[in-house]
Amino acid sequence: MSEPQDDEAPEWLSATELGMWQAFRNGSTYDLSVPSPLLNDPAAAGPWGEHRSVRARVVALLLLSGPSARPGRVAALKLRGAYISGSLDLAGGKVEPYVELTFCRFEREVVLPECHFTTLRLVGCVIPRLEAARLRTEGDLHLPRCHVARGIRLTDAHIGTDLLISQISVRPDSDSRSIAADGMSVGQDLQAEQMETHGEFSLRGSTVGGSLMLRGSRLRAAGQRRALNAPQLTVERSLYMTGAVVSSATGNANSTPPYGTVYTGATGGAAVLPPGTEIRRFECYGGVRLDDGRIGDSIDFHQARFLMAAGEELSLRRITATELRFQCERPLEGRVVLNGARITTLMDLSTSWPGPGGLAMGGFVYENVVPSGHFPLNRRLEWLDSATPEYSPEPYERLAQVMRNSGEDADAREVLLAKQRRRRETLPLAAKTWGYVQDWTVAYGYRPGRAALWMAMLWAAGTFAFARNAPEPLKGEEHPAWNPALYVLDLLVPVINLGQDGHWRTEGGWQWLAAAMVLLGWILATTVAAGASRLLRRG
Repeated sequence: MSEPQDDEAPEWLSATELGMWQAFRNGSTYDLSVPSPLLNDPAAAGPWGEHRSVRARVVALLLLSGPSARPGRVAALKLRGAYISGSLDLAGGKVEPYVELTFCRFEREVVLPECHFTTLRLVGCVIPRLEAARLRTEGDLHLPRCHVARGIRLTDAHIGTDLLISQISVRPDSDSRSIAADGMSVGQDLQAEQMETHGEFSLRGSTVGGSLMLRGSRLRAAGQRRALNAPQLTVERSLYMTGAVVSSATGNANSTPPYGTVYTGATGGAAVLPPGTEIRRFECYGGVRLDDGRIGDSIDFHQARFLMAAGEELSLRRITATELRFQCERPLEGRVVLNGARITTLMDLSTSWPGPGGLAMGGFVYENVVPSGHFPLNRRLEWLDSATPEYSPEPYERLAQVMRNSGEDADAREVLLAKQRRRRETLPLAAKTWGYVQDWTVAYGYRPGRAALWMAMLWAAGTFAFARNAPEPLKGEEHPAWNPALYVLDLLVPVINLGQDGHWRTEGGWQWLAAAMVLLGWILATTVAAGASRLLRRG
């Protein structure tokens, strides 16, 4: 078989391949589909005839060493409904023509390591495996609605603009990974909406220049791996793991981005769905690891479902983001881990957080809390209790600081009071008993009004007692007129001298009563003064 001379087609091409050759020079779509929609589905069972078959080596010849375009045209490979036999191997090659393969079926894997494209679009194709480590594209890489049987490898790939893998279905490789994209960089958005993965989606150390969109997707773990493994992920804008409102009746089924997405929920508000639409939630069956990630704007979990087994985690350790929208369904098993995370604004639902033992947030730093819906203080304290099965003061102090900064000083005191009560349970018996006394009398000083009430009660009781038993003066006639109310107030209020204390002789039980008044006065007056100073500082 001889190779082509100039732009002449090789003699050994089949009639179908010759037609593809001529369409390539024209830049036109070479359509091999048939009228029956079922027979055009590359995922359906049944062979495709020879009249729809082209060899992978001919496709490679066109892409790597193809003929020039006809005058006034741009050479491009646009195939539709073709069966590509053999293995398409373009490893290390530079492909200059535009490539678009729609609803094609590949017999064997597609091999693209270290290949350089301008733009590559594989839409609705069936591919046994896509091997594309260190792939480079100047423009987009589109793989929407494809079915891949043994995984995709995009390790260290560089996508110049957008990566579109929406509505893709990927089965795992031999290592239980569906998509291995560690170290990948995407210049703009990574659109992975309504995708189905059956194996680990790995994005370790990857970078996305725009947003990472997983709206309406379903990720399933395989083997002993996680459903999503993305430590040290960098997303310049937002990470969406939210529900999507979809309709198969809208849009163009042949277009990309994929048809069917009407809009997505993001804020928790109730949306009125258009007729013929439904909500498809983001669902994750298995663990998620986003440790040490850097998200420029928000992490959005609105309407997400995390279905984890015991021992699995939704791990957000040391993650940094402007906003975390934790508005998902409550995980029934597994743990949510926020240790060391730094968030500017936390937006959450009271019904989204897991119960006791299901939440860890040691060193979790946030500056603002914006509840979605009803989130009373007692539920917020239960949130802290869930995160601290063993007493830790830091989560309480962090929440109290955030509330003080928001002007909610009374709620901040309640949080610190709850901290003292949790701490009391860790103390020995004597200290615990003293703690109960402080709590019952002055609420550890965080309710100064209670201390003032005790002061008033002691003043009234002391006045009544001393009014019936006036003491003898110390120095004959050198004393003020006896006033039991002022005398008791002089005992209770330290520092201030009202002219009664020091002029009267108390003996026996009355002496002990006076001493008790002085001691209780110091304790209660200090508590009242501390509360007053907090109010003055706030003012």
